[in-house]
Amino acid sequence: MAPATTVDEYIAGFPPEVAERLQRIREVIIANVGAPPEEKIRYGIAAVMLGGRYALHYAGWKKHIGLYPVPRLAEPLESQIAPYRAEKDSVTFPHSTPIPYDLIGEVTRAIVARRAAAQAGSD
Repeated sequence: MAPATTVDEYIAGFPPEVAERLQRIREVIIANVGAPPEEKIRYGIAAVMLGGRYALHYAGWKKHIGLYPVPRLAEPLESQIAPYRAEKDSVTFPHSTPIPYDLIGEVTRAIVARRAAAQAGSD
């Protein structure tokens, strides 16, 4: 099977229950970016761009769904995401547990705000 070239193809390549979770994560991220984002496949996984730069990647794996990069966040948000931290800048949501979609929305908003603050500082 050829690698996916669109986010729709990427999501469709998973079993239905995983595809449904990926689609919902996609919708949550897009709803919380605030501007119409561009979606791409990067490193073989789904990515959402913001202002011409990659903001978030999300990927389905055998046992979990990953969200990358998720930098250290201000409290109390960092404490809320901490149970899902797998590595420095990534979080994972096991298929065996409910996905905290509201938390993904909060994380997305925090990343967007951080990006806006950094951009304002460089102007």
